[in-house]
Amino acid sequence: MATFALALLLPLAAHAEEETYTLDPVHTRVLFAVEHAGFSKAMGTVSGSSGTLVFDRDDWRSAKLDVRVPIHRLDLGDAKWNEAVLATNLLDGKRHPEAHFVSHTVEPGEADHAKVCGDLTLRGTTRPLCMDVVLNALKRHPLPPFRRTAGFSATATLSRAEYGIDAWKNVIGDSIELRIEAEAVRGRADASGETPADTQAEPTNEPPAEPAPPTEPQPEPTP
Repeated sequence: MATFALALLLPLAAHAEEETYTLDPVHTRVLFAVEHAGFSKAMGTVSGSSGTLVFDRDDWRSAKLDVRVPIHRLDLGDAKWNEAVLATNLLDGKRHPEAHFVSHTVEPGEADHAKVCGDLTLRGTTRPLCMDVVLNALKRHPLPPFRRTAGFSATATLSRAEYGIDAWKNVIGDSIELRIEAEAVRGRADASGETPADTQAEPTNEPPAEPAPPTEPQPEPTP
């Protein structure tokens, strides 16, 4: 009877270390690079991504990732370029304001490396995409509220034409290089977007908050 009970508990134990993490939109950013008329590679970023990650460091294959990227927040460093790229003939940002990635398979590699494959929906078209992912750290954050945090770096390449983004072929290259830097905190977000803090006691030797940038001295008033 004891052996039978143990057999029932083994599947539960195998997934006992799976934890749900919520992406930190402040410390998650997507960088993209694309050839500009053969002269250089134009670079831009998208901030404010949201999503969830189910992750067990000892069982990468069980990981699940669901991320939404607010395309309408892209920044190429120039307002006119931003407007042009979000126009109807390219990303069509008004009708398709976000991209959506859902993982299907995760193949672990060496030393916290993995290949994460899934479906990327961009401009209303869904295509398969694989990313090379590195786990940078998985530990309790050193600053309040001291949440357990996972940090990742990832790279991928996609063809914009496969997503129906084929305008300006003589100016904009087809291959889009992606680099993603992401942090995710343990726990699901509540209605306000916040995640609950870890229940462990906060260490007393930690700084109270991230240091604020120094303020510039104000000129003295003239008489």
